[in-house]
Amino acid sequence: MVPPSPLDDPEKAAHAWARYLRIMRWMMLVTVGFVAAAIYLLYRSNGAVSIHFYIAAALGVGFTMLLASALMGLAFLSSGTGHDESITDPLEDERNAP
Repeated sequence: MVPPSPLDDPEKAAHAWARYLRIMRWMMLVTVGFVAAAIYLLYRSNGAVSIHFYIAAALGVGFTMLLASALMGLAFLSSGTGHDESITDPLEDERNAP
């Protein structure tokens, strides 16, 4: 029997997802700052090169940071709500056997 997850409760789930969205909003602001800083530093070191270079750099830095933020946010959501503890381990008997 699988124990119920704390995220099955709509009130706790709403609170957890609101916290996740708050984290993602802050990370969007941080990402925009880092993209601007990266573009500035690239312009300072390389000068006026093709616009495609700056677009690719901005998209690369931005998507990488947002993907990392989303995945870490989901890990925090899962751990912080107790969802990780609500799983059953089918191999638990094999590991505990003498």
